[in-house]
Amino acid sequence: MAPDTTIPDLRGKRTLVTGASDGIGFVIASRLAQAGAEVVMPVRSAAKGDAAADRIRTATGNADVSTRALDLSSLDSVAALAAELVGEGRPIDVLVNNAGVMTPPSRQVTADGFELQLGTNHLGHFALTLALLPLLKHGRARVTHQTSIAARRGEVLTTRTPRPPTTS
Repeated sequence: MAPDTTIPDLRGKRTLVTGASDGIGFVIASRLAQAGAEVVMPVRSAAKGDAAADRIRTATGNADVSTRALDLSSLDSVAALAAELVGEGRPIDVLVNNAGVMTPPSRQVTADGFELQLGTNHLGHFALTLALLPLLKHGRARVTHQTSIAARRGEVLTTRTPRPPTTS
């Protein structure tokens, strides 16, 4: 399928895409690499991330694709990645917050005690973006939060539980 969005020449730009080891994150990382960007892929599974990075390098001819360790369900992991990147001092031009979990089969919590889906999909990305803010500002970055289209299938419940009458 031909891409429907033209991406400008991104040579010399540093991009970071979470969840780039598969799915839409992989496609986004591939398109950025194809446009010449340096692509940093923070991933939870090193083996899966390395395989994806190799596929992107082979498909695009762009050797500037790397992986970093990141588990968005752990704020310590988020802080470690951010410290590593801030320590390098290189501006980030594009941040795509894409990684996430969808409908775990049972209630699970993050290492920090938050519900897994909320902690991973939202709080982890929020903490990452905040911690990378100096690099994002320096790169005058574009930041996007890619969410699942599965949310479109949801519905807002309109029935309310009646409140007991108030007494004065």
